[in-house]
Amino acid sequence: MADKLALIVTSGSREQLQMAAMMASVGSVSGTEVTVFLSMNAMTYFIQGREREEAPHDGEMGRLLAEKGAPHFMDLFEQAAELGGAKIYPCSMAVDILEAGEDDLNPMLEKPLGLTKFMSDFEDATVLTF
Repeated sequence: MADKLALIVTSGSREQLQMAAMMASVGSVSGTEVTVFLSMNAMTYFIQGREREEAPHDGEMGRLLAEKGAPHFMDLFEQAAELGGAKIYPCSMAVDILEAGEDDLNPMLEKPLGLTKFMSDFEDATVLTF
């Protein structure tokens, strides 16, 4: 497994959010340094009060995840942060566009971070996008 894993999560689809959360959770509890950068449509689910909204699914797997009671992606991100020490950063631009203050953000999130800073800090990590 990689020493450092950086996940860029921009999709608001159930399948993409689920896969990113699974990678964050498994990676971080396995000892990998995991950093997640949330932006675009993914960011809306990390605003307080919206964490449990159902993300639209792209196809059959997303529908089945919901029907079969798979762990919610938010639970997996929380496990990654709490149990594995993953750092989850909201994109500062997305936060600005959503007009969200720090009190509006999910408490598991770190302080907002710009894309340039994220890219420079994690240039030696394996980067995956969702």
